[in-house]
Amino acid sequence: MISELQNLQAKTGAIFETSSLEKVIPMSFGNDTEAIHASQQGVALYDRSHWGLLKISGEDRLRFLHNQSTNSIQTLKPGEGCDTVFVTSTARTLDLATVFITEDAILLLISPNRRQQLMEWLDRFIFPMDQVELQDLSSHYSIFSLLGPDSRSVLQKLGVTDLQQQPLGCHQLLEIAGSTVRISAGSGLTTLGYTFIIPTSAAVSVWQTLTQVGAIPLGEVVWQHLRIRQGRPVPDAELTEAYNPLEAGLWQTLSFDKGCYIGQETIARLNTYKGVKQQLWGIRLNAPVSPGTPIWIEDAKVGILTSYTNTDGEHFGLGYIRTKAGGVGSKVKVGEIEAEVVDVPFLKHPPL
Repeated sequence: MISELQNLQAKTGAIFETSSLEKVIPMSFGNDTEAIHASQQGVALYDRSHWGLLKISGEDRLRFLHNQSTNSIQTLKPGEGCDTVFVTSTARTLDLATVFITEDAILLLISPNRRQQLMEWLDRFIFPMDQVELQDLSSHYSIFSLLGPDSRSVLQKLGVTDLQQQPLGCHQLLEIAGSTVRISAGSGLTTLGYTFIIPTSAAVSVWQTLTQVGAIPLGEVVWQHLRIRQGRPVPDAELTEAYNPLEAGLWQTLSFDKGCYIGQETIARLNTYKGVKQQLWGIRLNAPVSPGTPIWIEDAKVGILTSYTNTDGEHFGLGYIRTKAGGVGSKVKVGEIEAEVVDVPFLKHPPL
């Protein structure tokens, strides 16, 4: 079923695909080159409404999430937030999520294909005495992100000034286009930006307002290009049960002094004993290569390509490479294609 927002987007050139979760996703607005430029030199607008939004409420909510994910949650106050990772008991990655603490609940922005899995995963760890409730709000809210250096000027045009110098994850409720919208600092990438959590009934008016003040619509194809170029790992590519968050370069989401949580023993041991055997890097390629292609140094297989993008003839990917094989500057082959290992801004690697 096409929504009112999607009808509006279609009038401006949106091309849609339906996901496996029956979510209709604007893949492109027919302006991919312009949208990439806007994210780098102006301001772009990404519709993330196919992502998941979960709510955790109840008196034990902070303790509960603190014990279920990698970052320190109990120290956060209403209006603050952070990124955190859900892992298995052996520290294999399930998802990278963004946490928003409100006065009476926790909101979790999660990857599009992890809603059901994380709802079931979290429900497993709610015990009879826990005062915790889970709710999937995904169908009740739309999620938009502004990306680009002019994002702050867009907020200024909307009369929003309090968020401009706030750390990532900080958020507040504000009035936009006659509706109450939660706006947070952070675009989901390292690009300057802000994320909007909007009641679905107000999505059209907010989208119109943001485009009228200069934001250029950006489709899923461009988002995937940007996240690969910046190194944001995603489920079923870089985040799978084959890898842990240290290998995935998500050190900024880890607390090493918060105490016990699911997967904590494995993560602590890997950190203490320098046990990170492979790491995720950017890969600059000389030609197209499919994800899943092995990475070689001479005759030794040292890793695997997990994602690939090509824009204007520039071939780029993400891949896991054995730590002992080298890092930035290493010359490798991906299949038969020559390539070089490069740094990307989203990923952090083990401290020296």
